[in-house]
Amino acid sequence: MLMRTDPFRELDRLTQQVLGTSARPAVMAMDAWRSGDEFVVEFDLPGVDPSSVDLDVERNVLTVKAQRPVHEGTEEMIAAERPRGVFSRQLILGDNLDTEHIAASYRSGVLTLRVPVAERAKPRRIAVEVAEEGARDQHAIGA
Repeated sequence: MLMRTDPFRELDRLTQQVLGTSARPAVMAMDAWRSGDEFVVEFDLPGVDPSSVDLDVERNVLTVKAQRPVHEGTEEMIAAERPRGVFSRQLILGDNLDTEHIAASYRSGVLTLRVPVAERAKPRRIAVEVAEEGARDQHAIGA
């Protein structure tokens, strides 16, 4: 049996997975950093209606979905390079983050999330009790 091969098929498939297609866009670009007691994540979503942005946290997985509508018109498209459709991105948040108090804002095409560090994960001082000299205390260090 003869099989027809296309040497560029695999390259085309990989390119579509990385860059997406107009029918299935690639993931949204993101920057993330720590600023004091919170983590900040910014997603580039130009041209996205803020009402289409959906945030969901289940266990420690944050899912961000947004939609850029498909161009509907009778005009003849000369170039269509901006991806359209539904965008989705998932982030796995560590146990040291407070997923109950995530703040989100959208301005100038950028979705900004602020995820605070959980109180239990913040450094804290532990007081050391000093026993009087000569007294044998079971709770003293090195007893």
